[in-house]
Amino acid sequence: MGNFGKRLKDVFGRRPAAAPKGFTLISDLDPQDIFIAGYPKSGNSWFQELIAGVVYGVMPEFSLPALVHELVPDVHFKAFYQRFNTPMFFKTHSLPRPEYKRVVYLLRDGRDAMVSYFHHSSAVGRKPPSLLRMVQDGPELGPCKWHEHVKAWQANPFGASLMTIKYEDLQRDAAGEMMRFCEFARLERDQKFVQEMAQATAFKKMQGKEARERIYVTSDWPKDKLFRRRGKVGSYKDEMPPEALAAFVAEAGETLHDCGYA
Repeated sequence: MGNFGKRLKDVFGRRPAAAPKGFTLISDLDPQDIFIAGYPKSGNSWFQELIAGVVYGVMPEFSLPALVHELVPDVHFKAFYQRFNTPMFFKTHSLPRPEYKRVVYLLRDGRDAMVSYFHHSSAVGRKPPSLLRMVQDGPELGPCKWHEHVKAWQANPFGASLMTIKYEDLQRDAAGEMMRFCEFARLERDQKFVQEMAQATAFKKMQGKEARERIYVTSDWPKDKLFRRRGKVGSYKDEMPPEALAAFVAEAGETLHDCGYA
């Protein structure tokens, strides 16, 4: 089990008995809470920043990542959180869970996600022997393979109120997708305001901030690498070795097709 899997076990298996004063156990949820679920490297951290902007009016361009993580807690890193209002918004990579009643599922082309996942794992010291091996049976993958994660959420076994947002659509029109999100979350936001927040969290702008200030999304991220490495749609075309691509498509081809990826 990789570090990601261990974090899942820590959060969902060995919880503290009580939270400090003013905090709430991460397991103490409200049915109105909204969970941003997605396979790793599907735009999850970006969507955290978008929510911080659109929901709370925070400009991630000028704020610390720690503030974003307080406003939109990551269930895999926090044992407790502060409830600022209801609904709260949470980030998760988990498979469907009965307590997740309202869900935004972030979907990204699995080929791009795997390339990004490989570089991420390499950067934090869990470097797989090759992208081929990682695609086939890498222990770094968590909580499962890409197509298994997508199919599980498509099945929606616990009947969550669920909307899907594609990473590629966020890249094309982040403001438009966030207006869809606001409708789902029952938030009234002015379109101009949403557009400003989308522009403030644009990939190049946030990558530039990271490069200048060396402030990272996670505390264990190596200081000589950018967390926002590339973010390009279709990056697998010049980064994924043919044998790794063939192995991935052999397992996930049907899911890619079902999701509209050629």
